[in-house]
Amino acid sequence: MKKAMLIGATMAIVFSSCVSKKKFAAIEAKEKETKDLLNTATVKLNDCLEDKAGTTSRVKALEDQISTLKNTNAALLNNVGNLATLSTKEAENLEKSLESIKEKDLQIRTMNEAINKKDSVTLALVTSLKGALGNLDDEDIEVNVEKGVVYVSISDKLLFKSGSFSVTKRAKEVLGKVAKVVNDKPDIEFLVEGHTDNVPYKGNGSLKDNWDLSVKRATTVVRILQDEFKVEPKRMTAAGRSYYVPITDNATPENRARNRRTRIVVLPKLDQFYNMIEDGMKKASGGN
Repeated sequence: MKKAMLIGATMAIVFSSCVSKKKFAAIEAKEKETKDLLNTATVKLNDCLEDKAGTTSRVKALEDQISTLKNTNAALLNNVGNLATLSTKEAENLEKSLESIKEKDLQIRTMNEAINKKDSVTLALVTSLKGALGNLDDEDIEVNVEKGVVYVSISDKLLFKSGSFSVTKRAKEVLGKVAKVVNDKPDIEFLVEGHTDNVPYKGNGSLKDNWDLSVKRATTVVRILQDEFKVEPKRMTAAGRSYYVPITDNATPENRARNRRTRIVVLPKLDQFYNMIEDGMKKASGGN
């Protein structure tokens, strides 16, 4: 009997021990699960804190931008107010200034149009002269434009005998071609200039020096244009420049030959130019 009781007590103790170990294992498992949950929650909390810090920083930046925009808007509104005040006080002066600017712009455009018209006339004249004189050597005759003025420079060897104002056989051929262009453009006026080299004139008769020779050569050309080719004399002016306006130095025979020349200068008609400007101004302003 005693032996049976001892065995029963022993079995009760063993059974009781087995139950305690199971509960302990369960508790340990629960504790681990809790720790895992705590760690996960801690990580999420840290992420949330970082997100909050970033969001707070962005909110601060947006608030600063809003503040800047408000200040800018206030400044703009203030400037608008100042401009409104200025336009109220200075409206009359501003209107006068705008009218003055419009008038000056009109003048500039009108002058440019007049200049373009003048340049077109000049180009047409140069084209006509080069076309008429195109079969002559460039060394003997040149047509060019300087500062809007047309020049025809003719070597004296084409027009005059050496040291004389008597014309050569080719003179009338050359001058006849010039006269044809001139007669086709009756509105132009021109100057005939005589030029010599610096060798002193040693001729006889009424001519005293290079001044006289240069003038006499110019008047000879004018008379031929008038008498032989019917160019109106009122359109021509004769002048002598002696040797004081050379195109090169007189150091060599070749250079002296270049300086001996007769130059026909188409005179710019300033009155026509200003009339074009005045007409343009009247048309632009709606006048008659």
